[in-house]
Amino acid sequence: MYLEHFGLNEPPFRITPVTVFFFSGANRGEILEALIYSLSEAEGIIKVSGEVGSGKTMLCRMLLERLPKHIETIYLANPSLSREEMLYAIADALGLSIDGKRVGIVMHSIQSKLEEKAREGKRIVVLVDEAHAMPLDTLEELRLLYNLQIGNAKLLQIILFGQPELNAKLDQPNMRQLKDRIVHHFHIQPLSRNTLENYLMFRMRAAGYHGPSIFSPNAIKLIADASNGLMRRINILADKSLLAAFVEDTHNIEARHVQAAMRDSELIPSRSLPGKKLLAGGAVAALLLAASTAWWMLDKPQAPLQQAAPSTATPEASGQAQNVMPPAPAAMTPPAGAPPAIAALTESAPAPTTGTETGPATVAASPSPQPEPATAGGKSSLFEQRLTAGKQLLEQKQAAASIQLFYSEEIKRERIEGFLRRANGLGKLSEIYLLPEKFGGKDGLRVLYGAYPSSDAARDAINELPPRYQEAFTTSIYTF
Repeated sequence: MYLEHFGLNEPPFRITPVTVFFFSGANRGEILEALIYSLSEAEGIIKVSGEVGSGKTMLCRMLLERLPKHIETIYLANPSLSREEMLYAIADALGLSIDGKRVGIVMHSIQSKLEEKAREGKRIVVLVDEAHAMPLDTLEELRLLYNLQIGNAKLLQIILFGQPELNAKLDQPNMRQLKDRIVHHFHIQPLSRNTLENYLMFRMRAAGYHGPSIFSPNAIKLIADASNGLMRRINILADKSLLAAFVEDTHNIEARHVQAAMRDSELIPSRSLPGKKLLAGGAVAALLLAASTAWWMLDKPQAPLQQAAPSTATPEASGQAQNVMPPAPAAMTPPAGAPPAIAALTESAPAPTTGTETGPATVAASPSPQPEPATAGGKSSLFEQRLTAGKQLLEQKQAAASIQLFYSEEIKRERIEGFLRRANGLGKLSEIYLLPEKFGGKDGLRVLYGAYPSSDAARDAINELPPRYQEAFTTSIYTF
């Protein structure tokens, strides 16, 4: 309806995965390259997780298009198959005649066919979409299939695409053999507000649009808040916003168009939106300036910490625009075909715990700033304190998940110290945990918030984060 109005060749925000609209930002391009490398050079099962509507199926479709010719794929779009049904589906995809044959014979036929493919120099990859919905017995059968090999080479490779619930399923004791065979873990990040405009205009231009950017900053903010960074929601809101602008006979997408789209879609922002009179008064202008400054700084992850405040004497709890959180690192760009691409993107997780979940491991922090703990030689740094707290969290195994605020591929202690001082000023220092991590062979760091008995509890707690953290970080769930 609005295509001619905006000079489009096709709808830019369809929710059906179309590979021409694949957006490589927010770590999606890096994950795709790492998957291609893994399937070409490495062994092991691979897991790709992401929230509902984050783009898992699109990534899967892109992988099908980009794989080398010697890699053949079997795509299982229906995960709710029994173990027998899955074996029959794989056998059928391999071109085997399986009518009326027993499961044991089907399994033997599959192995023989895979050995034949291996002798021809071909690799077979099974892509399982929505793997979180796959029955445990079927997942276990996948593991048995993965064990098939000829000589020292595996006959089959497997990629599991699923929602974060897949992590909880794999954490079950009877799934530990499958989990131990997962060599790479990738998590699809939601789109941050910084990348949202790029995404919107990328889709517009892929659909044939040639004009200037049409989404106003307020419209982008509303879409970001209402969508929580999930592509499917973004597409729904953007599509209906275009329609609302078309009805008004305007080419600019303003906040009112997004609000109309939100009402029509029944999408409510996960973060508190400004009141109706946000644009009135000088105090409001100051708020907008502070937000603009914060987001400008988040676009410059390499800026030194001192740029965030005029001097170290600035009160940490002053709430001024300069005291924004340090940004999460920019999306990593792995060298094509090189192992560091995998290491930099892989979510390395500690060994799974089998203890009973007993509730949050942390106690809500008091609203007043927390003093730095004293040691025999004076005050220990906040960095060392929270690093110790992170190690204790892992050792005590009292929690199953946490909220990852950001991670750094290298340890920039001064920047982290500044972040911790501000957390102390907010009364949230006891909620912060630092975990050492390897990224591409380099010593890095994960910065976590809170300790929770399950991934679901951590996900629910995201909405309770301090507003400053909700604005500054693209959070994800980290499981222990």
